[in-house]
Amino acid sequence: MEINVISPMKIPACTWAIALLCAAAVPAPAAKPDPSSRSDRARPNIVFIMADDLGWGEMGCYGQQKIRTPNLDRLAGEGLRFLRHYTGAPVCAPARCVLMTGRHLGHAEIRNNGDSGNGRKFPGQWPITAGAVTIAEALQTAGYATGGFGKWGLGPTDSTGSPIRQGFDRFYGYNCQRNAHSFFPPFLDDDEGIETINKKPIPGHQRKANGEIVADDYRSETYAPDRILAEALEFLDANREGPFFLYCPFVEPHVAMHPPREWVDRYPAEWDEEKGAYRGQNGYLPHPRPRAGYASMISDLDEHVGAILNRLEKYKLVENTIVIFTSDNGTTHRSRDPQFGVGGVDADFFNSTAGLRGFKGSVYEGGIRIPCIVRWPGVTPAGATNEIPSYFPDWFPTLCDIAGAKQPANLDGDTLVPLLRREKKAQKAFRRRKPMVWEFHGYRGQLAVMEGRWKAVRQKVRTKQPGDWELYDLEADRAESSDLAEKHPDVLRRLEKAFLADRSKNKRYPLKLYE
Repeated sequence: MEINVISPMKIPACTWAIALLCAAAVPAPAAKPDPSSRSDRARPNIVFIMADDLGWGEMGCYGQQKIRTPNLDRLAGEGLRFLRHYTGAPVCAPARCVLMTGRHLGHAEIRNNGDSGNGRKFPGQWPITAGAVTIAEALQTAGYATGGFGKWGLGPTDSTGSPIRQGFDRFYGYNCQRNAHSFFPPFLDDDEGIETINKKPIPGHQRKANGEIVADDYRSETYAPDRILAEALEFLDANREGPFFLYCPFVEPHVAMHPPREWVDRYPAEWDEEKGAYRGQNGYLPHPRPRAGYASMISDLDEHVGAILNRLEKYKLVENTIVIFTSDNGTTHRSRDPQFGVGGVDADFFNSTAGLRGFKGSVYEGGIRIPCIVRWPGVTPAGATNEIPSYFPDWFPTLCDIAGAKQPANLDGDTLVPLLRREKKAQKAFRRRKPMVWEFHGYRGQLAVMEGRWKAVRQKVRTKQPGDWELYDLEADRAESSDLAEKHPDVLRRLEKAFLADRSKNKRYPLKLYE
């Protein structure tokens, strides 16, 4: 998206528009102090970091062999690593809606990506309504300072979906997902104004059919992820007395491929000798060394996570801060040219899905099973793993429990506080109230229902020839290679019935198959 931005550097939202128009955690039964109880410690700070399109197998602590992620690996060693954690949706906007509002895709206001419909006047995605209650609003009401830094995607500035109108005291980054296709954009959103960061911005999509591809041709003055990180750290500095909610939906490794040169140089040149340069044929920007470039984006993301962890250490906040790291969906999928995925990503080379089926945009495991690490000193066991299924709707009640914040009555998730504890008895006590649900209206429409080991999937539900329900036993077949629908019709009927009983109609997202 190319936008001409005027000076001065910071512009009020109204001027910009004209220019563009041109409860407490459950106590432990033992008498000893429970670190997760607010009566025994100050309310913890909350840091929630979310990557963009980071695959389940793209970090060292999840089996990655090529890409360097030392800070995230250290976080996993100091915290709890979830092995069956799931996003709320397999693409950006609906995943963020589910996370922020605690409502799964069968109830969410946003069930697919889509622009706001306001053209260039208010660039951004379809807004959540004024009636939507976000995690930020709940924590803000409970006395937390709230800051969001990265990609929002839930409504333009000056709409009901603006992060400033949805519970954030401070927001800096990309309000609009299309603007986030460039890491050298003309501007970044600054609360409800904008800040010009590149006088010569680089559009996120270009092709170069012939000639040498030079990475520096696609760089400009200010690398947006560094600028966003600086603002996030400034928020942490200003609110270190706490309690604070620092939400960092960082933009890497979502393409376009715009990694810092110093990281590219650290990866082997021979990686890219086989296929050569990426020319933009599958969208986004060309890159001379796409494999090294993609790895660099993840390593740069890891470095930014490390900067936040180091700042917590500097202020001696580690012991009273819960840090959560995850991704919004699975890794980038394949495209027209089979040599490269979208934007030049080579997920096969990195084994990005670690054997899971599907990619971003799919409700199969590769699209929705995501990395998730939680470090809460004194509560989470260091270096441990958890295989109990959980997903994005669970974070709203979990963070409210941790913060002592009031939560809405209509949340779809369950608090994960019992799963975060060291005590096995508390973990075994965790019981999900109902199956996990996905009603995704993108990529021809897809449904999924999960209950323990069982997962039902239905494809093409928004076409004239919808697919049949499929059934998988994820404990025996995490690759979803054997459809058990005919062998276990009773299980499939139960899951379909659960889906139908736990969804609401939405005029913007009609599902004619069931309406």
